[in-house]
Amino acid sequence: MSDLVNELHMGQMEARVYGAAQAMGRAAADNTAKLLTDAVQRNGHARVIIATGNSQIAFVAALAEHAEIPWDRITAFHMDEYVGLSDAHPASFRRWIRERIEVPFHPAAVHYIHGDIPDAETECSRYEGLLRESPIDLVCMGIGENGHIAFNDPPVADFRDPTWVKVVRLDEASRRQQVGEGHFPTLEDVPTHAITLTIPALLAPQSLQVVVPERRKAEAVRQTASAPVSTACPATILRDQPHAVLFLDAESAALLLN
Repeated sequence: MSDLVNELHMGQMEARVYGAAQAMGRAAADNTAKLLTDAVQRNGHARVIIATGNSQIAFVAALAEHAEIPWDRITAFHMDEYVGLSDAHPASFRRWIRERIEVPFHPAAVHYIHGDIPDAETECSRYEGLLRESPIDLVCMGIGENGHIAFNDPPVADFRDPTWVKVVRLDEASRRQQVGEGHFPTLEDVPTHAITLTIPALLAPQSLQVVVPERRKAEAVRQTASAPVSTACPATILRDQPHAVLFLDAESAALLLN
């Protein structure tokens, strides 16, 4: 592909760098379309976990170019939601999935994390049960500015977490990122807790796709590539995943290529 600038390996994970975010998004959508279509052909159905947020918009928008994806045989999950936030709130991840996945593509089923129910721990157990019902074929994730994957921030990340879904207190860096992306007006408006899939849950699917555009993610990408594998930068665990592919644009890869 002419838009592909570089290919490299970060440990066992493959990384592909594209000249611009749109080209990166199209390439990631091509990858997702193939993996999901192949899974349906093999098994009659597919199950996918999809990240939300600004970094995933170009990728998800490009999925619309793939009419071959058999969405009527695909079950979709997402990976986190704020505790206490209504799904009508503009920053709700349920709303993001509903507007960008459920409404345009009509999957066979979409399973939502209900962050605003009174008993968050019960919701964690319910969602973990759904995830464990059968294998997940693909997770489409990003990396946060502080190296988090889902809402596994450095203070709460656990590579050997015994559960697949848990309630976490959000790191201030994560909360500031949400303000910087325009989802909340001030830091005080950002919820302090969220329900998140844990790192073992994110690594369990058969294929991992990691989409990370923008210059503000360049330091997190550099850390992912070269820092010691530890929860100080949770995304470093991706280097140990031979079934992972990292999609970058020139801006997010800037500290790797210079």
